[in-house]
Amino acid sequence: METFSETSSPAVPAFDAPFRKHLLELLVWRRDVRHFRRDPLPEGTLARLIGLACLAPSVGLSQPWRFVQVDDPARRQAIRRNFEACNAAALQCQAGERAALYARLKLAGLDDAPCQFAVFADRATVQGHGLGRLTMPATIEYSAVMAVHTLWLAARAEGIGLGWVSILDPAEVAAMLAVPPEWTFIGYFCLGYPQHCDDVPVLEREGWETRRPPASVLLVR
Repeated sequence: METFSETSSPAVPAFDAPFRKHLLELLVWRRDVRHFRRDPLPEGTLARLIGLACLAPSVGLSQPWRFVQVDDPARRQAIRRNFEACNAAALQCQAGERAALYARLKLAGLDDAPCQFAVFADRATVQGHGLGRLTMPATIEYSAVMAVHTLWLAARAEGIGLGWVSILDPAEVAAMLAVPPEWTFIGYFCLGYPQHCDDVPVLEREGWETRRPPASVLLVR
């Protein structure tokens, strides 16, 4: 019979069927939230969620994610104006019925979300010593996105919604937030309690797009 010393690896937890069912429900109910209540989040919520996000995988254990909490009203307004300009330009790229539908979509929660933050990837980080990114440097950005997704799931498990605002000018956002030039903008996020929850993406409910079946994204060689 095999025995283990006190320095052996800890016992692996058993993720049983009820846990897996709840995990599936979490994945299904994770939504990109656009309509927020204005109730403030409990003190320390963002810091705690970032702590969980830091458990995400990263290339070479580089942990290149950088979070910038945006509380300053002037900076929030600058972000809002940038979104409006970029959104207007995006609307011009649509045509016909698609343009009318685009104009009706609420694509940001910037007016109501009590907590807002930006995420960047630090390409200059020395942590990880460059392991795994010599031929694929974009893995730094991929790692930061993994941290976002981890935070997203953790927030949803607490009934908190997250909205990703991607219709922004990256260079202007970086300048507004005065971050180091070697940081790459990943996205701007709104965090708060959703006005309502749904297990169907809003873009699907509004008729913008439908989810593809899993078989359609698998290529076998």
